[in-house]
Amino acid sequence: MEMIKSFKKSAAVLAIGGISIAGWAAGNSLVNNVRFARAQEAVQQNRQDLATSESLSTVFRKVGKAVEPSVVNIQVHKKAAAAGGNRALPFDEDMLKRFFPDKDGDGKPDIPEGFGGPGGGEEGDSPFDQFGTGSGVIMETAGSTAFILTNNHVAGGASEMVVTLADGRRIENAKVLGTDPKSDLAVVKIEADRLISAPWGDSDQLAKGDWIMAFGSPFGYVGSMTHGIVSALNRQAGILGDNGYENFIQVDAPINPGNSGGPLVNTKGEVVGVNTAIASRSGSFSGIGFAIPSNRAKFVYNELKTKGKVTRGWLGVGIADVNRDPEMAKSFGYNGDKGVLVFETQPQTPAYNKLKRGDIITEMNGKPVESVQALRNQIAETTPGTELSLKIFRDEKQETVKLTLGEQPENPQLAFGRGRPGQRGQQEPAGSAAVEALGMKFATPSEELIEKYGLGEAAKNGAIVTEVSPSGPAAKQGLRPGDLITEVNGKSVKDAKGVADAIAKTDKGKGVRFYVESPDGKRFVFVKPAPAK
Repeated sequence: MEMIKSFKKSAAVLAIGGISIAGWAAGNSLVNNVRFARAQEAVQQNRQDLATSESLSTVFRKVGKAVEPSVVNIQVHKKAAAAGGNRALPFDEDMLKRFFPDKDGDGKPDIPEGFGGPGGGEEGDSPFDQFGTGSGVIMETAGSTAFILTNNHVAGGASEMVVTLADGRRIENAKVLGTDPKSDLAVVKIEADRLISAPWGDSDQLAKGDWIMAFGSPFGYVGSMTHGIVSALNRQAGILGDNGYENFIQVDAPINPGNSGGPLVNTKGEVVGVNTAIASRSGSFSGIGFAIPSNRAKFVYNELKTKGKVTRGWLGVGIADVNRDPEMAKSFGYNGDKGVLVFETQPQTPAYNKLKRGDIITEMNGKPVESVQALRNQIAETTPGTELSLKIFRDEKQETVKLTLGEQPENPQLAFGRGRPGQRGQQEPAGSAAVEALGMKFATPSEELIEKYGLGEAAKNGAIVTEVSPSGPAAKQGLRPGDLITEVNGKSVKDAKGVADAIAKTDKGKGVRFYVESPDGKRFVFVKPAPAK
């Protein structure tokens, strides 16, 4: 009987304990939800206060409180390809050498500890393992799902990834939805509750001198914030390669390794850019940082989030800036200082039989075209299948050309036949005094010359440049041995004599325009002889 009483008493205690545990779990969830609700309210209140803040310090403090909950730290382990394989841009070894010079003479860039590039951070399981840290920003939430914007060179190729939220929670179920090396952006999806997203800002409204703040994890210091101003806009830093899309925001807000992928924000706490790179000789910030504009990033973000890849528009032209060589533009009768010159159209592309070499594109769909960079970005962000109306300058008059955009191939350079192997050398040339005044010599194509310079079977007509004076006018304009001249001042030439005769008939004071082909592609070259002494 006593045993039964003892059992009933124990059961009662267990029951009470079970109720207590259940009550504690429910209470803990309620506490977390209350805290999250308060955090949301605090973010909204800080954003409202920003509209009326007068003290600059108050603005910085409130921007920090409004943005920090959306910023994440990303720790990545990458099993990189063997030497010679493709590596994430922009921080492959060649680019790292530009940012982190080889000080100890071992032939490798001296990369600070914690930087996620080849040779940086901790040692991996093999010589090619990479451990690094970067940043990201939550741009959208849907229930317990969040979408993070970061850099391709942070998340691209990751075999393992840990995302640490601003409140300290570690998320190990992160999934890369898509990467885009051409813009150096990536989108990562995580599953967690109580997440806060940051709002998009309009990067087109930025002006030189505007206050901005950069967030991220420099050298692994999570939750860091720096401030500065916009130093310049539409910068091309040459870090994304020939196929890359660069129009960076240059800032003087300190950005260091680990800041990559973090948000650049304005004084309203809106994301106006994605921190991407630094220009440095030491590996640390030297006063110049680069961020991808939010309006470019938003296009890529939406593409990667919905399709896992970026589909870009495609014209199929080789183009150059008019303002790089005004004399060249004048040789076509064009007196403007803005626009882009078409020097090549690729067969079976939207531009073929619509545009021709020598055209100068001045408007697209009623908007002025000022540069190659601007036109490339406009085309890339236009949906394939869209009809375009291009205003061009052709044969000394304005015309309108309509065409339908195609879809950009994975590697546009291959579509133009770039990178064919070739060799450089010299050959006893044919020429004349008029030609030599330009600082070059050339010869009619022969099988030996065609093979020597890797020009291919198509190089039957024209003249092959065989010698260029290092200090002459032709060299200064980029002509080099192995270039094939096929036109002089818009007229086709069949051999070296035809080129020499065409040059002899030209008013040398006005210069000579050549159309040139080489293993690297096709282009116009405008050469004026040096003034007589």
